[in-house]
Amino acid sequence: MKVGIINVTGYAGAELARILSRHPEVDLSSVTGRSGAGKRLGEVFPHLEEIGLTIEPELSGSLDFVFSALPHAASAEALVDVVESGIKTVDISADFRLRDLDVYTEWYEVEHPCPQLAEDSVYGLPEIYRDAISQSKIVANPGCYPTASILGLAPALKAGIIDKDIIIDAKSGVSGAGRGLSLKTHYSEVNESVSAYGLDGHRHMPEIAQELTLAAGEEVSLTFVPHLIPMTRGILATSYASIKQDFLSSNEKVTEGVMEIYSDAYQDEEFVKVTTSAPMTKQTLGGNDCLVHPTVDKRNGRLVMISCIDNLVKGAAGQAVQNMNIMCGIQENAGLHQLALYP
Repeated sequence: MKVGIINVTGYAGAELARILSRHPEVDLSSVTGRSGAGKRLGEVFPHLEEIGLTIEPELSGSLDFVFSALPHAASAEALVDVVESGIKTVDISADFRLRDLDVYTEWYEVEHPCPQLAEDSVYGLPEIYRDAISQSKIVANPGCYPTASILGLAPALKAGIIDKDIIIDAKSGVSGAGRGLSLKTHYSEVNESVSAYGLDGHRHMPEIAQELTLAAGEEVSLTFVPHLIPMTRGILATSYASIKQDFLSSNEKVTEGVMEIYSDAYQDEEFVKVTTSAPMTKQTLGGNDCLVHPTVDKRNGRLVMISCIDNLVKGAAGQAVQNMNIMCGIQENAGLHQLALYP
C-alpha cells in the first residue's frame, strides 16, 4: 500500500515516517514539507536517512492512503483534492475533531475551510469508534490531551458511577508545542520549571467536553488545566470526579468495583492497559499504549484517574497509524509493536 505524508517536517510527521518505515503493509512513497522541500529527508532528520525519500512541495505518484500533519485550516484545505479523488486519509490537525463547526470557529478563530468534508469525518479514537472508523474515508485523529483524558474517564461516565462535574489536571512534554520557535519553549524558559497555561481555555477543552458528554449521555461540566513539563515527550492526566452515592453505598470495596469497570471496558483493547499502580510517562515512551490507573479517594468519595501516553505516538502518529490499519482492513497493531523505552 503506497502512503504519503503531508508535512513530514513537523514532529508528528517525522514520527509517522519513523513508524511507517517499519510497517509491513506500507510503502512510504511520498512526503512533503513547506520548509524542507527539495531536501533529502535524511538531511532534515538523519535518523530517517534509510527511508531514502526527497521532501517534495506536493504529493506525487499514485497513493492509496494519505496522512496530513499540517496545522489546522491548512490541513483541511490540503485534503480536499485527496478525499475527492477517493483516497482515504487521517488528519492529525484539529480540523475534523469538533462536530459543531461554530465551536470550531470560536476556538480556532477561523471559519472551517471545508465544511462538506467535516460532515463525513469520524472521530478517530479506536477504542470508542472502531466500527465507524472502519467505514470512513476521512478520520480526525484526536488531540494528545483528549486521548489521555477521554480514555481515562469514558468507562466511568458510561457506567454512570461519577457526577458530571469533572476536573482534569494534565501535564505535557515540550514536543507537544511542535517544532516552531517560541520563547515559552526555549530551553532556558522550560528547564527546571513547571508552568500552567491555557487558563482562559485550551483548544483541546471543547474536544474533551464533546466526547465526555457523548460518553455520559448528558452534558458534562469540565475544568481543564494543562501544564508544561521540562521533558521532551509524554502526557500525564490526573482527572477528578465525585463518585455517585448509590455506587458508594452499594459497594463495600469501592476501589475494586471501579477497577472491575475499567478492566471490563478495556479487556479486549491492546493499546489501553489498566494498571494496578500509578503509571509514569516514561513507561509509555515510544509506544502506542495508554496506561490508565483508576483509584478512589475514599475519604471524599472521589474518583482519581491517572492516564499516561506518549503524546507523539498514541497522542498523534501511532494512533494515526492505528486508524489507518482499521480503515484499510489491516491488523490493527501492524507497525505498532514497539514497547516503551525504559528507563
